Amino acid sequence: MKLYLRFFPLFFLLATSLTTFSQATNNKVVEWKLSAANKSGNEYIISIKGFIEPGWKLFSTLMSDDDPNTRVKLDSTALKFATIESVTESNNLRQLKEPLFDNKVIKFFEKEVVFKVTLSLKDKSKETIKGAITYMALKGQEVVGPEEVPFRFSLDAGGNLVSETGGGQESIAGNEKILRKSIDIKNPVEKCGGTGAEDNASKSLWGIFLLGFLGGLVALIMPCTFPMIPLTVSFFTKKSGTRSKGIFNASMYGFFIFLIYVLLSVPFYFLDSGSSDILNNISTNAWLNIFFAIIFLVFAVSFFGYFEIALPSRFTNTVDSKSNVGSLSGIFFMALTLAIVSFSCTGPILGSLLVGALNQNGGALQLTIAMAGFGIALGLPFALFALFPHWLSSLPRSGGWMNSVKIVFGFIELALAIKFLSNADLVEHWGLLKREIFFGIWIIVGACLVLYLFGILKFKHDPPPKKLGKFRIGMALVFLAFTIYLLPGLTKTKYANLSLISGFPPPLSYSIYGKDLVKICGVEPTLINDYEKALQLSKEQNKPVLIDFTGWACVNCRKMEENIWPDAAIKELIDKNFILVSLYVDDRGKLPDPFTYTSSDGSKKNITTIGDKYITFQDVNFKVQAQPYYVILNGNEKLLTYPVAYTPDKKEYLSWLQCGLKAFKQAGR
Repeated sequence: MKLYLRFFPLFFLLATSLTTFSQATNNKVVEWKLSAANKSGNEYIISIKGFIEPGWKLFSTLMSDDDPNTRVKLDSTALKFATIESVTESNNLRQLKEPLFDNKVIKFFEKEVVFKVTLSLKDKSKETIKGAITYMALKGQEVVGPEEVPFRFSLDAGGNLVSETGGGQESIAGNEKILRKSIDIKNPVEKCGGTGAEDNASKSLWGIFLLGFLGGLVALIMPCTFPMIPLTVSFFTKKSGTRSKGIFNASMYGFFIFLIYVLLSVPFYFLDSGSSDILNNISTNAWLNIFFAIIFLVFAVSFFGYFEIALPSRFTNTVDSKSNVGSLSGIFFMALTLAIVSFSCTGPILGSLLVGALNQNGGALQLTIAMAGFGIALGLPFALFALFPHWLSSLPRSGGWMNSVKIVFGFIELALAIKFLSNADLVEHWGLLKREIFFGIWIIVGACLVLYLFGILKFKHDPPPKKLGKFRIGMALVFLAFTIYLLPGLTKTKYANLSLISGFPPPLSYSIYGKDLVKICGVEPTLINDYEKALQLSKEQNKPVLIDFTGWACVNCRKMEENIWPDAAIKELIDKNFILVSLYVDDRGKLPDPFTYTSSDGSKKNITTIGDKYITFQDVNFKVQAQPYYVILNGNEKLLTYPVAYTPDKKEYLSWLQCGLKAFKQAGR
C-alpha cells in the first residue's frame, strides 16, 4: 500500500501557516486616545479623544438608546467601586436629517471628538478600572457598529489614574511593562560576560551543518537511495562518451542534489521576515507539534513496512521524462527524480531537520545550513565514485540489512513523535506527559528495538536473519545500554537527572513528584514568570536578580538547568545570593490583562500571552531572542554585567555569577 504526500515542503509550509496565529489588518473607523487627571478628592476626569476617519460621522452620546449612539460604560466589576457621574462632549457637534433613517435628525461628530467623563471612586484600593467605549458610525449608506473598544485605567502609588488602553489602542502603561528605560545594555557596572554572539553563532551553525551531514549519510544507506549509487555512476561514466565528461556530469549531478535540498529552505526566509518571533511561535505552537508527532508516527509505521510513502507517480514520471544526460537541465531533472523517488526514505529525516532548525534561534539560516549538510552528504558520493569508479567494488551489496536499517529508524521515529507530543504538553501545561511518563514510553520503545535486533520481535515482511551478525549484536547492545540508562529517570533520586540527554525529556520541574525532584537534582527558581515580584524581592532581600529567559521547548535551557546549575558551587551561589526568576518566552498562558505594545517606529503588537510579554520584553530591552539568556540586574534595573547566553563551561558561568555579585556590591540596591 502506498501513502501519497503531495509536495511535502509545500504541505509543511501550509501546515505552519495554518497553525501560526497572525494579526489581520484592522482598519478602525475611530482611533482613540485616553488620559486622566484628578479633579478633586475621589473625582477624576477621563479625557477620551477620538480621531475619526475622513467621510465618517460618529454618533453622539446624546442620541437615545433606541438610535445609533456612542456610550462610555464601566464593566460590572468596576461599577462596584466607581461611578460615571457625567459625560460631556466637545463643541463641534453637528446635526442634520438623515435620509437613511427616514429623515430623522441625527447628532454626530466629524474628524475628531473629545468626551470628558467625570468618574467618582468609592474605593481607591482597587488597582484596575475597566470599561468600554461602544460606538456606531455612518458613511453614506454604510453603518458600522456597535464597535466596542475596551479601556483600562490603573491607580499608581501617587493616586493618579494611568491609561492602560487595550483593543489595539495606544498603551502608555503597556509600553512601560515592556520597555524599561533604566536598563542600559551598553553600560553595565562590570564589563564581564557577553554572549560572544559571533563565536556562538559560528559554533551553532557548524553543529547544525554536522547534524544535516549525518542525516544525509543516514539517508544514503536507505533502501530507496543506496542501490542507485552504482547504477547512476555507471550510467554517467559509460554513457557520457569520455571519462572527463562522465566525471563532469556525475559531479554536476551531485551538485544539483545539494542545490535542490538547499532550495527547500528558501520559503522559510519569507516566514522569518514577517515577524521577529514568528519562527519561535511556529516551533512552540502546540498544535503544530501535535501535527509533527502524527507525521512522525506515520513515518514510523511506514518504516515498519505496513505501507509506502511516495509522491504521486504521475509527478515522478513527468519529472523523469525531462531527464536528458546531454544537457545540464537534464542532469538537474535526474537529480530531482532521485529526490522524489527516495522521498519515502529521506522524508522522515528531512522532517527532523526542518523541525530541529525551526526550534533553533537562527531560524531560516540554520535550516539552510542543515539542508546544505544533508545535500552534500547525499550528493558527494556520486561525484566521488565517478572520480574513483574502482571504489564501487568496495560497496556492500544491497540486501536485507537495509530493511533492518529502516525498521530501526522506525523505532527512532516513534521516540521523536513522543518528543513532539511532549513539547505541546509542556507549552500548554496539560500535564499528560510528565517526565517519568515520557521516560516510561521511551523505555518501552527502546526495549522493543532491542528485542527486534536480537530477532525476538518479528515483522511479517522482515524475518530475522538465520544468524545474528556481529554488527547487529553490537547495535542491539548499544540500544540496550541506552534503555538501561533511562531507567533511573523513573525514580525520585539524584540519579534521575540524566544529563546526557538533557533537553529531550521534560524538565525536572515537570515531574509526577512535583517540586521534589528539582530540589533533589537541580536549582529551583525563586519565581516563575513574575519579573515585577523579582524586583521587589531584590529590594527587600538586598540580592541581585538573575533573569533566566527560557522556554518549555528549549533544549539548551534544559542542558544548563540539568548540567550547569546543579554544580555544587553554582547551585550554592544561586540559592544563597540571587533572586532567580525564570521567564518562559513560549508560555501560552493567557495574561489576565492583555495590552498593546507600541514600538518606536509606531508598529503595534498585541500582548495576550505570558510568552508574548517576555519574548517582547527580551527583544526590546536586550536586542536578542535567544534562549537560554541570562541577565543580572539590581532592584532598580541597573545592569550589573553583560548578559550571557548558553554557557556549557561551568567555570566560565561561575565566574560570571561572581562578577555579578561584585557589581551588585558596587552599585548597591
